[in-house]
Amino acid sequence: MTELPRDSVGLVSPEKAHFDDPLALACGRTLPAYDLVYETYGTLNAECSNAILICHALSGHHHAAGYHSQDERKPGWWDAHIGPGKSIDTDRFFVVSVNNLGGCHGSTGPASLNPVTGEAWGPDFPMMTVGDWVHSQARLADRLGIERFAAVVGGSLGGMQVLQWTLSYPGRIANAVVIAATPKLSAQNIAFNEVARQAIRSDPDFFDGHYADHGTLPRRGLKLARMVGHITYLSEDAMGSKFGRDLRSEDLNFGYDVEFQVESYLRYQGDTFSTSFDANTYLLMTKALDYFDPAAAHGGDLAAALAPADCPFLVVSFSTDWRFPPWRSKELVNALVRAGKSVSYANIDSPHGHDAFLLPEPRYQAVFAAFMQRVARDQGLEDRP
Repeated sequence: MTELPRDSVGLVSPEKAHFDDPLALACGRTLPAYDLVYETYGTLNAECSNAILICHALSGHHHAAGYHSQDERKPGWWDAHIGPGKSIDTDRFFVVSVNNLGGCHGSTGPASLNPVTGEAWGPDFPMMTVGDWVHSQARLADRLGIERFAAVVGGSLGGMQVLQWTLSYPGRIANAVVIAATPKLSAQNIAFNEVARQAIRSDPDFFDGHYADHGTLPRRGLKLARMVGHITYLSEDAMGSKFGRDLRSEDLNFGYDVEFQVESYLRYQGDTFSTSFDANTYLLMTKALDYFDPAAAHGGDLAAALAPADCPFLVVSFSTDWRFPPWRSKELVNALVRAGKSVSYANIDSPHGHDAFLLPEPRYQAVFAAFMQRVARDQGLEDRP
């Protein structure tokens, strides 16, 4: 690449914040010290009132926008929505994107050294919850001098973190954007996660999570887990229009090698993921998804669970998202209404399934941008960074 797009945040570099204050976790254990890797885009104003926090999904990370080098082929995972003039306008907002604890892109996680043993944590790394991530993000906000976020924004697992922010720190979030997310996983979703975990755990190279000690990687298990997951992220229409029953060659092979284009696509996605993501992190992240259920402590009454929230919400769903279907978003919206909260809702007609939240759908962008413009107006940011 010789010239970066004009609406890009440009070249960015990750930063690392180290914390020596122990972090008490929901599982009952304590993380004695940890690092959080993050990126920022835009400029924090003098009042520190223009900050936006981006919460990532299962396989996401801190690199949400821009490029790490002039030669990077693809920008950050949410570049379609973050940048000058985009929905999250970096001419107005200061954006913070964090790699969650337990991740495998720089923040402390299973592949990091355990300060007690001097060896990699591996499967001994503490189990994480959405609440744990939110508490660590709040500490990062303290470090950056941000007392209150103008908005906390996230899709999928990121949207669950947004919900938790409104409950754990209602005074520190002025607006909440929850995209393609649910207040808890369905039994079917938990089942998909368990199939993916078993694919990893049954790989002979997994060694009960101690694969680093054996100089191996459970690539086959990770590949299968990603293939299963990827099927759930796409809609039937999207897969049909993209691949149909197209063959890689003109004739059937009458064997088990790749014959259909969709098989080739899934294997490619699995192979790529298996060399870039940590297996223990995948297990940890999916468990955090399974555990999230703020209504559980209120007898299943979601409206009661949402009582602490004290900000306007934007909730967005997608018509063909069968992993987190629109009716689950409506469940959240109805609970927010019963709890007396301010909420705007849009169900976007899209053929792209769950992955639609990552893409530049025109109506999605219009709804998202309109809400963020109101955020900017309410924070007095329309004419200044």
